[in-house]
Amino acid sequence: MDAETDATAAAETDVTATDNQHKMNSFGQIFRLTTFGESHGEAVGGVVDGMPAGIDLDMDFIQEFLNRRRPGQSRITTSRNEPDKVALLSGVFEGKSTGTPIGFVVNNTNQHSSDYDNMRDLFRPSHADYTYTAKYGIRDHRGGGRSSARITISRCVAGALAKLALNTLGISCTAYTSQVGDIRLDKHYTELALDNIEKNLVRCPDMQKAGEMEQLIKEVKAQGDTIGGVITCVIKNCPPGLGEPEFDKLNAKLGSAMLSINAVKGVEFGMGFDMATKRGSQVNDAFLPSDINRLRTASNYSGGIQGGLSNGNDIYFNVALKPVATILMEQPTVDINGNAAVLKAKGRHDPCVLPRAVPIVEAMAAMTILDSYLINRTARM
Repeated sequence: MDAETDATAAAETDVTATDNQHKMNSFGQIFRLTTFGESHGEAVGGVVDGMPAGIDLDMDFIQEFLNRRRPGQSRITTSRNEPDKVALLSGVFEGKSTGTPIGFVVNNTNQHSSDYDNMRDLFRPSHADYTYTAKYGIRDHRGGGRSSARITISRCVAGALAKLALNTLGISCTAYTSQVGDIRLDKHYTELALDNIEKNLVRCPDMQKAGEMEQLIKEVKAQGDTIGGVITCVIKNCPPGLGEPEFDKLNAKLGSAMLSINAVKGVEFGMGFDMATKRGSQVNDAFLPSDINRLRTASNYSGGIQGGLSNGNDIYFNVALKPVATILMEQPTVDINGNAAVLKAKGRHDPCVLPRAVPIVEAMAAMTILDSYLINRTARM
């Protein structure tokens, strides 16, 4: 190869590497979030580009949304006590979005990095320790560094901004805990009082089930163990036609958004896997006579998405989250040299991530829908 060919190949490699780095830390096409920070670093933050101009940026709303995610909020969450106060650095004038990038930062103030000293040379089971080392050759052992769920702060700030924009369109995204361990709701979301979600520590709309879930989480926490569950999300008043017909189907985009959340292991839309046991005659959503611009169906087994595009019905889906990987009991593992070792984790950890993950699911849903809405405005005259 001559020098010119070498230079071209090197440039292409640099472009590919830069593009991969960009994708790794950014979400969205028009409404785009780029995040930065680590669990025990100075701060967590990000930049939101593509926020429509002229939206009232209610700081109380944004902070309250972030408070729903913050640690130390109840007796069934981690005791790490962070105020998680957000500061918007740009893109705002006289309380309104200007259409320019919105930079923001949330300082870390209550790190206990010494809690992780005994993990410096050990790989924690079911964590990202080994995989980060395999990819980068280096890792931040303090709280997981970049792989920590604390990084979801940035998603909640951007999600709150997206929700404020969607509010002007009458579109809402509401999530709630529908299962913890083997305790699950036996009612469809249409039968539940969603106003109850913020009236209990678990963020479950069924107050009786919420009490049972809370008790289970307390029992698991007392044992030094953790437990998983399911979060349900409902998107109302989404216009028909959002999404793309091939690789960027709306359900694929929402699924990708949800699977990017720490601990998420599965997503199902509408009837989900239950559809696999049915016949077409049982689950087809028949159309009803209605306005051709906003057709209605007799049922909504598809969960508001057909052919990869929203159909105007409520979009609803379930998100399965595994138990938190950090448990306060001895576990067999290996050290950085592959030698057998025993790990006993210390520190402050969630026995169940579900209550704090509810706003994260809402945030990712809101960002996905707003981005899809903005993209759809370019689809036709």
